[in-house]
Amino acid sequence: MRAEGILVKMPVRLANGDGGIEYTLRLESARSGAGSEPDDVTELGLNRYVGRPVRLEHTGDFTCIRCGRAVDKLFGEGFCYPCFRDAPEAAECIVKPELCEAHLGRGRDPAWEEAHHNQPHAVYLAVSSAVKVGVTRLTQIPTRWIDQGAAQAVQIAEVPYRQLAGRIEVALKDLYTDRTAWQRMLKGQTAEGVDLAAEVMRIREHIASLNDGDELLPYILEPARIREQTLVYPLPAPPEKVKSVNLQKSPVVESTLAGIRGQYLIFDGGAVLNVRRHSGFHVSFEA
Repeated sequence: MRAEGILVKMPVRLANGDGGIEYTLRLESARSGAGSEPDDVTELGLNRYVGRPVRLEHTGDFTCIRCGRAVDKLFGEGFCYPCFRDAPEAAECIVKPELCEAHLGRGRDPAWEEAHHNQPHAVYLAVSSAVKVGVTRLTQIPTRWIDQGAAQAVQIAEVPYRQLAGRIEVALKDLYTDRTAWQRMLKGQTAEGVDLAAEVMRIREHIASLNDGDELLPYILEPARIREQTLVYPLPAPPEKVKSVNLQKSPVVESTLAGIRGQYLIFDGGAVLNVRRHSGFHVSFEA
C-alpha cells in the first residue's frame, strides 16, 4: 500500500467506551485558495499498522495548508509567511486566549473569529507529564485532549467566548502548568495519583479568592457536572528513550511503527515524528 499527499494533523476519534483512540493519516492535495477545501484527500486508518514496518518519505516540497501556495519554507504549523503573519489561525490569541477580541467583534478576520472564537469554550485539566490547564472550543473535546497525549482529562469550566476561558486559564497558572513535556508524555512518565474531582474543588476555592473571582466562579462547573475521561492510545509499550525526527533534515523514516500518542508517530528505537509540526510537507507513505 502506498499513498502520497500533503501531510496535515491526524484526525482522531474515540473508538469505544473504554477510551480507545483511532488515528487517521490524512494526506491532501493542494487547495485553490484560503478557506477552500483540497480537491483530493487520502485517509488511512493507522491503528492497523502499529507493529508493522512502514516508510515515510518527504519529497522535498512544501505547501501552505491555508492558502495552498507552494513555498520553500513553512512557518508555524504549516503556513507560508503571509498566512503566518496575517491569518486568524496563526494569531497570538491561538496560544494566548486571554488576548482574544472576538467577543468585541475584532481580530485578524472578524468573521473567522466570530465562527471560531466567539463560541462556547471549555477550560480543562489534562493529566500527562504533569497536570496541565488548557483551553479549547467546546466542540473540540475530546480531540484536544487526545492531540496533547493526555492519559486523563476533565472539563472544569464552560464559558461563552474564548477570551473569558483565557482569563480563567491565566488565573489557574498559579496552580498548574500550561505546557506538556512531550518526552515524558511519550515515555509514559505520567503524573500519578491525581484526583481530578479534588482538583476541581481546589480550583473553586482558588478562583473564589481572586479579585475577579465573583465574575469567574459562576463558570466553574459544579461537582455533579464533572465527567472524567480516560484515554488509551495505540502504544503497546512506551519507548525508553525518544528522539525527535525532522523530515527536512532526515527525509526518510523506515522502521516498525511502534505506536501513536498525541500527534506523534513512534517508531522502534524511540524515533518520534510530530505529525502536526510537519503539516504542509509533501510525503509518501508505504506500509
